[in-house]
Amino acid sequence: MLFDTNIPLKKLNSFGFDAIAEKAVRIEKSEELIHVLRECQAQDLAWRTLGGGSNVVLNDKLPGLTLLMQIKGRKLIEESPSHWIIQVGAGENWHEFVEWTLSKGWPGLENLALIPGTCGAAPIQNIGAYGSEVAQTIQSVRALDLNKLHEDNPWIDIQNKDCAFTYRDSLFKHEPNRYIVTQVTFALPKEWVPNLSYAELAKHIEQHSDDASTLPSITPKQIFDAVCAIRQAKLPDPKVIGNAGSFFHNPIVDADKHDELKAKFPGLVSYPAGRVEGQTQFKLAAGWLIDQCGFKGKRVGPVGVYENQALVLVNHGGGTSTDILNLAKSIQEEVQGKFGVPLEIEPNIL
Repeated sequence: MLFDTNIPLKKLNSFGFDAIAEKAVRIEKSEELIHVLRECQAQDLAWRTLGGGSNVVLNDKLPGLTLLMQIKGRKLIEESPSHWIIQVGAGENWHEFVEWTLSKGWPGLENLALIPGTCGAAPIQNIGAYGSEVAQTIQSVRALDLNKLHEDNPWIDIQNKDCAFTYRDSLFKHEPNRYIVTQVTFALPKEWVPNLSYAELAKHIEQHSDDASTLPSITPKQIFDAVCAIRQAKLPDPKVIGNAGSFFHNPIVDADKHDELKAKFPGLVSYPAGRVEGQTQFKLAAGWLIDQCGFKGKRVGPVGVYENQALVLVNHGGGTSTDILNLAKSIQEEVQGKFGVPLEIEPNIL
């Protein structure tokens, strides 16, 4: 099998880095993966998958083979008394998929509007925003299991309970060289309840509503529009300024550490994050931590920290993965030194 060589990836990563794939192949049908990966094994080629490139930091040169995930398709496959069951290909654009479900009258994903990337990446990252996580609506994930690559049926449908979904995490992140997501099935409940658990979202809707008494009758489209407006106000458009959205996970600490920080820094921004082994956990706002270290709006050569949101690192033009990662390291060291809290990088580094 012949692969394309020296493929520019500048338009396939939201940072806009001038990365080059040594070899690349477009995957438009799931069956193509079997032949391609068997060929990789035969040639002893390293490989990786690349979807929308919205949650990655690409090095200048990607050795081996880059699989460009472009499997399309979206459809309602079943309608039960309680749910709409919808399948979508891994290469579909996530935001366009959310918009499409609402246009069909199938709400449930509106809080996740305008998140960049593809539908195949959604379960891998367990994308979440404004009080919602994609794990709440995923029924199952279809993937190629590389442990079964030479069997007659290497496909596996992994049910939600077996996906090990946690905050920004999943089975697929822990075994990146075993599973390749090709399709996701969603179960959207017909008994829709607006999710206004995120204070900023509820406040925005209240401020832009003619009458606060109308909040109980809010529509999915109103939430969708509000989420889009908030994100556009806070986050830069990758088409204008290269970025990968939130660059760090919001760190989670135990109650003792939280109380210690709250006493020392009364303005600490934090949220309850459930309980582990009987102890309450708290999620800290990484953007607030970074801002307190003086990085918000700071520029280092061609890269920097976005002026409106310290959680976002940006490429002003001409930056490289080395530039971004050096800046990220400086931020991690400062936050660790000031707060005693480690920051974990969210995007995948390829």
